[in-house]
Amino acid sequence: MYELNPANQEYQAAILSAATFDLSGLPREYFLRVTGTHTIAWVQTIFQVLGVRSLLASSLRLEGFSHTILRGSDYTALVVKQPNGYLAILYEPDYQDLTNSSLTAWAKQLNSNQLKKDQNFQVV
Repeated sequence: MYELNPANQEYQAAILSAATFDLSGLPREYFLRVTGTHTIAWVQTIFQVLGVRSLLASSLRLEGFSHTILRGSDYTALVVKQPNGYLAILYEPDYQDLTNSSLTAWAKQLNSNQLKKDQNFQVV
């Protein structure tokens, strides 16, 4: 598990929502910030992106997907590949640290149990 140093605490504190997906790209769990008013509608976009990634990987024999950043008008999402699936993390549209390699490394190690234990999130 990734050590929760001050930068990592900042990364987790900035999360608006998160979702886990299995290796085929199907959603498993959703985590919403208790104080937020965000919906899980953004998960559909991530599902579609993972589907396109799977299609491209199989037809073009692409390997090595590590992470991607999706920027929208209402949010920015970081999607990382983990050993047992994918994790998508939703941030504010202007969140600046998304290109930071330490954020990506932290996200790859973030365990959904950490979000379940975080009283700032509810599982839906």
